[in-house]
Amino acid sequence: MVGAPAVADALARARALPSLKVGLHVVLVDGRPVLPPADIPDLVGADGAFATDQLRAGIKFFFAPGVRRQLAREIRAQFEAFAATGLALDHVNAHKHMHLHPTVARLILEIGRDYGLRAMRLPREPPGPLRAAEPGSRDPLAARLLRLWCTTLQGRLARARIRANDQIFGLAWTGAVTERRVLGLLDHLPEGVSELYCHPGDTGAPALEAEMPGYRHVEELAALTSPAVRARVGALGLRLISFGDLDPS
Repeated sequence: MVGAPAVADALARARALPSLKVGLHVVLVDGRPVLPPADIPDLVGADGAFATDQLRAGIKFFFAPGVRRQLAREIRAQFEAFAATGLALDHVNAHKHMHLHPTVARLILEIGRDYGLRAMRLPREPPGPLRAAEPGSRDPLAARLLRLWCTTLQGRLARARIRANDQIFGLAWTGAVTERRVLGLLDHLPEGVSELYCHPGDTGAPALEAEMPGYRHVEELAALTSPAVRARVGALGLRLISFGDLDPS
């Protein structure tokens, strides 16, 4: 999130870990822009922040040409800000999965080409492995609708020859991707490339707690660094990769 308050700290950590693959998380709702609010008045409120109502924002993005022009400028500014860090662009996704929106997806693909975009997240979570890993897991309507939108995005990415994961896991467990759940999931992963979606952290920062109440950041970090998880990955013959490792075909 190149416009977020902790971007300098994130950049310092990324530079200290040269093997870490870093992507651009485009923010167009529920956050703050990179451009001055006066340059994108139709995208922000009186407080200078993006709207939190995704549905209303999505309707504006789709139907208003003036809003789309401002949207394109802000998306380009975020790509520019990432490029200015000097980090290699491993992949791109968007806050609240807004890259599923057809207008946003088109603009990210068009603009991203100028900045080396080669891979994007496909937030499609099949319910079968979740049920196998955690019997009794539900498949809510929101998850089913998300998969429908992913079908459209997948076709767009294929036509643009942009690499993507086949599926993602952790959406249904947002904020609680624990070691127990990861271990259960590993035994039931489908064929192909799976992304693990999580929000790890090592402290209870007040601002983060206010933004993400109830999220178990420390437990998610423990799951990612768990010796038991690492051992199970090895035993199953799974390969850990980044988006940049995906075959262009």
